[in-house]
Amino acid sequence: MNTAPSADSLIPVTVLTGFLGAGKTTLLRRILTEFHGQRIAVIENEFGEENIDNDLIIQDSEEQVVELSNGCVCCTVRGDLIRTLNDLADRRAEGKVRFDRVIIETTGMANPGPVCQTFFMDDDVAAAYRLDAVVTVVDAKHGMATLDRQEEAQRQVGFADRILISKKDLVNEADYQALRARLVRINPRAAIMPAHFGETDLKTLLDVSGFDLDAILDIDPAFLAEDAAGHDHAPHGHDHHDHDHDDEDGHHDCGPACGHGHHDHHHAHHDDEIGAFVFRSNRAFDPERLEDFLSGIVQVYGPDLLRYKGILYIKGINRRMLFQGVHMMFGAEPGRPWPASEKPNTRMVFIGRKLPQDIFTQGLEQCLA
Repeated sequence: MNTAPSADSLIPVTVLTGFLGAGKTTLLRRILTEFHGQRIAVIENEFGEENIDNDLIIQDSEEQVVELSNGCVCCTVRGDLIRTLNDLADRRAEGKVRFDRVIIETTGMANPGPVCQTFFMDDDVAAAYRLDAVVTVVDAKHGMATLDRQEEAQRQVGFADRILISKKDLVNEADYQALRARLVRINPRAAIMPAHFGETDLKTLLDVSGFDLDAILDIDPAFLAEDAAGHDHAPHGHDHHDHDHDDEDGHHDCGPACGHGHHDHHHAHHDDEIGAFVFRSNRAFDPERLEDFLSGIVQVYGPDLLRYKGILYIKGINRRMLFQGVHMMFGAEPGRPWPASEKPNTRMVFIGRKLPQDIFTQGLEQCLA
């Protein structure tokens, strides 16, 4: 879309998700009371008892849009999210409501995927809003049990750009580190920070550019270190003895789905449905083959792909290609030229549900020029 408005003119949107009782509402209340100088529209996808305190709401909550006592606006999504977003944008354009950003608070059981896709699927929404980030709040005390019981909670972690761990003071350091390690295995590209609600720097939550293709592809170093350690374990049923870290060929790091035993040290290994793996190569991709392969893979695995993102080294292009996707939809655009100090290389991370890492890896290797 060449007619896309500049990112600066778009209204930034944060999707706030998290485990039931983890403290999303506490965080939201704090943002609304402390983020001075900005007016925030809050979209709740369900008004329940645990949602924003009624004392913040000064009008009858039967209305679609209510004014909060701090001057922000709040609306419930009783109908369709797209309709609500477009209605808010229209009211803003007409001067009926004023706000600088939007926070969508999802219920404790909601999958953030469809909410995120809204910003790529609907042209009117895309013309007014910029999805900034998914922020997921995890409860330190009950987080392990919630992840064990609910795949939905794993999805919320897999989608996140930022993960806040609440109630850290209620657990010991070993339990906190075990939970953190598990979160990294599910999602190695989200920054994880304890949320002492009085101290979390709100700026680190509200201008993340997590869906900006130019945002750096950060992967938690602990994840890569764990992966590198795993290469001498039993393979996944395909022969990858030639994937050496100094290899010129495409090689991959094992993720939690790989069946290697190397994640078991210090804590019991949890076989989460949602997990991540990284593909890296120093060889260039053939662009046509890569596009064909990725198009096929999202048709088959799209529903199970949560977030995937990468910096690609493409034959014949002397700059990085920046690539990302949510479920079935992905896109790529040119990034900065490769600097002289950096040998061109590909780094891709895939986060999803029971993804067959060997199929992805072998397929991507066959796309190398």
